[in-house]
Amino acid sequence: MTDPTPVPGPVLLRAGDLPVTRSGDRPVRRIAAGGPPGGGWTVSLLDLERPGVLPATAGAERVLTVVDGELLVLDVDGREQGLERHRPFRLPADAPVGAALPTGPVRALEVLAARGTARAHVVVLELSRKRPHPVFADQLAVLLSGRAVLTAGGTTEDVGVHDTVRGAEPESPELTGRGFLAVVSLDPPAPD
Repeated sequence: MTDPTPVPGPVLLRAGDLPVTRSGDRPVRRIAAGGPPGGGWTVSLLDLERPGVLPATAGAERVLTVVDGELLVLDVDGREQGLERHRPFRLPADAPVGAALPTGPVRALEVLAARGTARAHVVVLELSRKRPHPVFADQLAVLLSGRAVLTAGGTTEDVGVHDTVRGAEPESPELTGRGFLAVVSLDPPAPD
């Protein structure tokens, strides 16, 4: 079985330091990737500035979450699916998907995971100042709005919007603050 956990690296990934590439005419900021070559998973921020098509990724599942903007409307196999801010939506990535922007540009968190490598889950939750939220080794946590403080290895650090915290074990980093957080979990695939 392939280990779906994120590759080792810094605990805090600053949004401003993420490399920007292009997928067609769209800027893409790759947050993290893992798994075997040609069959792993990726977590990225997509800037959708005009209507178009999200390309297919054969043999993969896609989870999209609007993180900035109001509404993204997808054409999935001839059916419209509206995605409101902070509401994750899972769909197969095997075929291209039409993307309409009825209320203007959006930024979306995209998780692509090859079937048989990892099962991706995205949950958006509200942070608390009093109750720390741990980020485990199979997770990435992206601050969607507000302000947060990361505590890891006995030190604290401010976390900005779209910064990502990479989980760790045995001492999981913890986040406190006010705002919303997208927690991406990359679990082993379900047995057949």
